[in-house]
Amino acid sequence: MEPSPTRWNHNIHYHRLILESAPAGARSALDVGCGDGLLARELRQIVPDVTGVDLDDGMIEEARRESDEIAWRHADAMTHDFGRTFDLVASVATLHHMPDLSLALSKLADLTAPGGVLAVVGVARATRPKDAVLGLAGTVQHQWLARRHGFWEHTAPTVWPPPHDYVTVRRVAERVLPGVKWKQLLLWRYALIWRKPR
Repeated sequence: MEPSPTRWNHNIHYHRLILESAPAGARSALDVGCGDGLLARELRQIVPDVTGVDLDDGMIEEARRESDEIAWRHADAMTHDFGRTFDLVASVATLHHMPDLSLALSKLADLTAPGGVLAVVGVARATRPKDAVLGLAGTVQHQWLARRHGFWEHTAPTVWPPPHDYVTVRRVAERVLPGVKWKQLLLWRYALIWRKPR
């Protein structure tokens, strides 16, 4: 499954990472902070049962107009009772909207079915020389890819600067999600991939 060829930005660039993280035979997926539903629609092409949840009712209405094959929820994923777990829980550029990172990761882990995967692409604040180097490389990559694809500016609310730095995100993730795979990415992003024990 390829990400959308008609839109490109830093978040869409890493949709492939989320899609490739879906466990084999996954039957259900949850997109936390789904916005207008682009990732949820991409997930629906590989997973038969997809739910998208977002706090922004305007975004959810836009998502509903695009697809009726997904269960859209206008709700706070941190408090909403889904009444179930999911084989894949995905979140792109959402965690930095949540001040309590530990609580957010714990909730996403609770929503992940045993044997399922939690896949996060997030945004964090640079604090180290390494971050500055990767930021410079990300600037070069952004300029090249934006010229190649154009840059789609989403309308979802933004939070800048992010409240968490890369070091904090990694430390909290490794504590809350034992065995999590962490990677700092270009384009000012990081990835967390965690498989829940059965």
